[in-house]
Amino acid sequence: MTQQIPSTEPELAGVRNFRDVGGLPTTDGRKVRHGVLFRSGHLAHATGEDAAFLATLGLHTVFDFRNAADLRLEGPDVELPGVRNVNLPLSDPADGAEFWKMVRDGDIEQLRQILADGKAAGRMIASYRSIITQRTAEHSRVLHALAEDSVPVLMHCAAGKDRAGLSVAVTLLAVGVERDAILADYLESNAKHRRYKVRRSGTSADAYSPEVMELLGPLFDARAEYLSAALETIETTWGGVDPYLEQGLGLSEQTRERLRERLLD
Repeated sequence: MTQQIPSTEPELAGVRNFRDVGGLPTTDGRKVRHGVLFRSGHLAHATGEDAAFLATLGLHTVFDFRNAADLRLEGPDVELPGVRNVNLPLSDPADGAEFWKMVRDGDIEQLRQILADGKAAGRMIASYRSIITQRTAEHSRVLHALAEDSVPVLMHCAAGKDRAGLSVAVTLLAVGVERDAILADYLESNAKHRRYKVRRSGTSADAYSPEVMELLGPLFDARAEYLSAALETIETTWGGVDPYLEQGLGLSEQTRERLRERLLD
């Protein structure tokens, strides 16, 4: 069983889903060090108090996995003094642009057409699989940066759930964190206070009706089946985590050892 770590996270007013990933156990009895690996939703709406808190973390780098469409919708991250901001999109803004426009603007009939009968969850599973197979260069860049100098680090996307969730999971796999612990951390994004605030264009009650929110749910949930699909893709494409890290991401054993030195107690 994975030991539950007491929460010491702050209540940030304008940043969703922030947490320190420290404390997660590895298969060889070590733990992820506190204060070196953080994850969150975007920082575009951080308040002055939020930014002041984030500035106390001693961050070296913030990896922002949002694409250009996300940046237009939400705005750029607040700048933190002395912190390197790296925008490394893990999705193409053109891919699914019409779909996400429909999510924001579509009426109930349109939403039923694109989301009902398992279509929403199917889309998420396909997205997780494609990020694993198509974004190896980006994940390689992140891990090599962490091994070199980029810690403490904060990784985020829009909600801090999918693109950041996968990048954190890949990082944790690279240092040998237990699978159950990786999944437990991923699923913490479902806590009510962490969830991305769904924004739709309509102002009527119908825009956020129970049926609409149920249809949208799979897009904004963290589900075990999504992360499992990503891990299955690693197995079927490369034959396991070690060949994925070595062949897919170009990580040498020396680089993985540097990662362990930087991220583990």
